[in-house]
Amino acid sequence: MTAPTAEANGRAEFAATGRTTFYPVIMTVFCALLLISNVTATKPIELFGLPLDGGAVLFPLSYVLGDVLAEVYGFARAKRAIWVGFALGALASLVFWAVDSLPSQDWAQPNAEAFHLVLGFVPAIVLASLCGYLAGQFLNSWVLVKMKERTGERSLWSRLIGSTVVGELADTFIFCLIATAIGPFIWAEFWKYFLVGYVFKCLVEVVMLPVTYRVIAAMKRHEPEYRVSAT
Repeated sequence: MTAPTAEANGRAEFAATGRTTFYPVIMTVFCALLLISNVTATKPIELFGLPLDGGAVLFPLSYVLGDVLAEVYGFARAKRAIWVGFALGALASLVFWAVDSLPSQDWAQPNAEAFHLVLGFVPAIVLASLCGYLAGQFLNSWVLVKMKERTGERSLWSRLIGSTVVGELADTFIFCLIATAIGPFIWAEFWKYFLVGYVFKCLVEVVMLPVTYRVIAAMKRHEPEYRVSAT
């Protein structure tokens, strides 16, 4: 790993450039977490007495991997993963809608009704989820990279927490706003779902910090091209 040096224009980025070993794997898992979370989000749940949707169980981990992508591979590759995840999420929603719209065989009608309840296309929820995801993940990666330009390899904890606080704020607020304005949520419940969801997701990131630290350290050690590069 090349020793980090400051760029003359002040816009140095520590990142694995060129050939990478684990980037395709990290991006694949990142996109899988998004798709799984979008499906599980259809079930309202209570976790420790808190009102949440099922996506809250797994979705915060996508921010952990988003941090790994931005910290190790830089903003350009993090953006690529975010756009791939967005495209796959939109495709999954489109396919669910198409399959749900097709007539079912008579003997499979109970299965079709169950499919509709779980995966039926709800335009407001899909729009809220995709818009929240896109804004939140881009802000998460951008904030982390901008903080890293100032701190270099120091203060990783501040980048991980700071980027999550900003990204999850945008993600949760946009999701709740759209889902309330044109979807099934009601305004009386807006602040409860927003605050509970936001605080819960940020706490998951804090709890996961030791794991995130180890994953990032391992990626930096094993990526042969990890170095400082001009952005």
